Amino acid sequence: MRFLTSFVGAVVEAWQEVRVHRGRVLLSLVGVTLAVCALSASVAVTDLAQQAVLEQAEASSGRPFTMTGNVSPNRTVVPGEVDEAWFETLDRFEIAYATRVAYDYAPVQLPGGAMDASIVYVDQPYATLHRTRMVEGSWFAPGDRERLAPAVVVNTFLWEQLGSPDLATHPVISSNRFEGADLVIVGVYATPSWDEQPGLMMLASSAIAALPAGTFEQLYPSYEMWVPEDSGEQLMSLVSSDMSSRLGEGYSVDVYRTDYGALMDDPTAALRMMALGIGAVILLLGALGLLNIALVTVRQRIREIGIRRSMGATSGRVFFSVMMESVVATAVAGALGVMLAVLLVKLPIVEEIITQGMVEDLPPFPMSAAVFGLVAATAVGALAGIIPAVVAVRVKPIDAIRI
Repeated sequence: MRFLTSFVGAVVEAWQEVRVHRGRVLLSLVGVTLAVCALSASVAVTDLAQQAVLEQAEASSGRPFTMTGNVSPNRTVVPGEVDEAWFETLDRFEIAYATRVAYDYAPVQLPGGAMDASIVYVDQPYATLHRTRMVEGSWFAPGDRERLAPAVVVNTFLWEQLGSPDLATHPVISSNRFEGADLVIVGVYATPSWDEQPGLMMLASSAIAALPAGTFEQLYPSYEMWVPEDSGEQLMSLVSSDMSSRLGEGYSVDVYRTDYGALMDDPTAALRMMALGIGAVILLLGALGLLNIALVTVRQRIREIGIRRSMGATSGRVFFSVMMESVVATAVAGALGVMLAVLLVKLPIVEEIITQGMVEDLPPFPMSAAVFGLVAATAVGALAGIIPAVVAVRVKPIDAIRI
């Protein structure tokens, strides 16, 4: 109880000193406030950048655990034979999220003339596997495979080349790849601002019906499956064996992991290390600046400290009081720095620059960044207050009063 009373008394005394010398304190803590703001902001921006990196990695290669099967024929391909074996394998192992992926390239007719476009033939679960973010309209619905005019989703660049039409008017494009058939645009998916290549996606079932017989198989589609991580390795072996047995010796089946986990456990580790490095430098600079100012302040208060010692203040009380002045001041500066960091990081223009508009699940300002900033500010205050406190303790009352 006595310790608690002494602690509270020291904190109150430190706060009173901060108020009395608030002009000097405010000037001395501007650097700490900016340092904590930069530290908290760097941690928060790193979290935002990590989310962007993860989502872009998943958009490119699939969510963990995504495995892909490639089937190589050793004989004449029978249309639909591989797809049938694959669907049977999916049913056997109850894999709900799976898609065929085949890449094609063909000119599409635009108002300003024909333009070559990349085409990807997929199944409906593709959007879930690859975090496909729609900015207009919607992804493929179950009824789209029954359309006489194939439904397509286009990227933002192609949509803008068409004049950004209202999708409620059912805009169409055509391509000689499908004998000039009308392709009905039902949605627009997001692409980075720097991507100026027109692209579209079509359901694999629609492509098989619209393309000449056997064309889809000649594109050598891959077969992607998203499965639980804890059973991914086992399922890869089982899926490979099952498809091989169904297709027989005429096909070679290779199933392997294709998401970022196949190369590294965490693709954002480098970003975190960079943020820690930046934080360490910021803290060091903030601590050095505060230490210099605290030493100058103690030198100016030597007479005051000598009088307190002569009135009976113990060395421990003087030490703790001087150090707590620094701690209380930096804690307040840390709170201001964190609030400033929140305002900066959550600005829409900042989020847009960092994510390039490609993050679907924007994370809130991380509590870890706020707590880290406050703890860092308090720690810096304690460390920067130790040396001035030691100087204050060594002051001899008789010498101080004579000054």
